[in-house]
Amino acid sequence: MNEDEDRTIDRLREHGERRQQRREFFRAIAAVAGVAGSMQMAMTIAPAHAQATAVSDADVLNFALNLEYLEAQFYAYAASGVGLSNSDLSGSGSQGAVSGGRQVNFSDQIVAQYAREIAADELAHVKFLRAQLGNSAVAQPAIDIGVGPNSAFSAAARAAGLIGAGETFDPYASDENFLLGAFIFEDVGVTAYKGAAPLITNETYLEAAAGILAAEAYHAAIVRTTLYGKGIDTPALRSSADKISDARDSLDGASDLDQGISPIGSASNIVPLDDNGIAYSRSTGQVLNIVYLNNAAVSGGGFFPSGVNGSIRTSAAN
Repeated sequence: MNEDEDRTIDRLREHGERRQQRREFFRAIAAVAGVAGSMQMAMTIAPAHAQATAVSDADVLNFALNLEYLEAQFYAYAASGVGLSNSDLSGSGSQGAVSGGRQVNFSDQIVAQYAREIAADELAHVKFLRAQLGNSAVAQPAIDIGVGPNSAFSAAARAAGLIGAGETFDPYASDENFLLGAFIFEDVGVTAYKGAAPLITNETYLEAAAGILAAEAYHAAIVRTTLYGKGIDTPALRSSADKISDARDSLDGASDLDQGISPIGSASNIVPLDDNGIAYSRSTGQVLNIVYLNNAAVSGGGFFPSGVNGSIRTSAAN
């Protein structure tokens, strides 16, 4: 066996050991009483059979539209200080307001350019999905992207161990905080579109969803790469992103899906893949576990205090 083979085997062994350590961490988190209660905001329990009902293509696209509203509003405020136009928010269901959000005073102009590019892309996604859905499009639900101690961002950061009880996490305070705030969303968007793809029957819609999935993957790569690069000089950025990844994984079930950005052996970990080099998926219920910040079956909370609009609105019972 030559040195290259030895190094390859060592990297694979390190990767396997790292995944096992992560699984043990997730089991420990799942055993801690009150995790969901500490992050839960106003919400109601939905019937257990709610997500077992067959869904239509419009249901799936509306589910995606809710997530696009959230991302578009966050990036719009961070990049320009102004949210989406009211003409892009109407539709069926209860239209809600956005809590919080403000412009980031970027010190790194490259990060500022990334923010503006992604903001434009997310707005385009909202407009595209609304156009495809027509009169079936759901309205924007109430969204929490504020910075107070009881805000969704602070709850998420607290669950990840980035801040303590009563402290706040402000994703608009610096370039680094903005990137960590974006990291909460971006990987979730990629896994949401991949998980939803098998539910779409119309080939035109499926192709469109694949296109949005690709765009979201580019966005996630921008955020992960920038955090990784800045983490060379500021290792706490990498460890903070890893903690956010662990917190997401503690919410969406017992499986070890998520991955942080810290290097594995001598290789970077920009692209989170399974052992076959394939991006992983989340069910709609798992996605809602994360954005609701709750590992139980609920119909609201976290970034969507009153839940999302449409027929797919209940998180999974983990």
